[in-house]
Amino acid sequence: MKKESIQEVFPISRVVHWLQHHETQLFRLVNHKSRHAALDYAFVRLTHLGGATATIIVTLAIALFASGDWRLAAWQSAAALAASHLPVAFIKKKYPRLRPYMVLPDTNICRNPLSDHSFPSGHSTAIFAVVMPFVLLFPPLGFLLVPLACLVALSRVYLGLHYPSDCAAGAAIGSAAAMFASMLIG
Repeated sequence: MKKESIQEVFPISRVVHWLQHHETQLFRLVNHKSRHAALDYAFVRLTHLGGATATIIVTLAIALFASGDWRLAAWQSAAALAASHLPVAFIKKKYPRLRPYMVLPDTNICRNPLSDHSFPSGHSTAIFAVVMPFVLLFPPLGFLLVPLACLVALSRVYLGLHYPSDCAAGAAIGSAAAMFASMLIG
């Protein structure tokens, strides 16, 4: 009796197809079915909190004007922000994934859609890299900052710029960079 390989019994392509199908369903739920004028207004503004301008200005302002542990957390955030974008840039080049609005018909998109690669989300990476050192410093802040970071990540899906896994990967990279920076600087 011939022994079957794991790929014959459980083909990887079936798993990948299943994951893509479910991710597309989740994307459509957020991007299509949850549309509302108030969410349009909020997410178009909220998404910028994960952008380079906001994350750099906020982090440097706290680093320059705060004192003690808050200043240290801001420098940890700045280091995490800088360090986290190296793997993001590498992954975007190595695994070029088209943005959802380029692939999925009828995707709701924002006014100025990005054209670079989708995976992972740089905005999600940035917001998690910035907020996590402050959460590590003062855990009750997590009740405010972690949901805020999640909303920034969700805004990227709502605006048609990223798949949910892009944002999850960005959140993981940003959080890991923040943890590493917090261990090294301090």
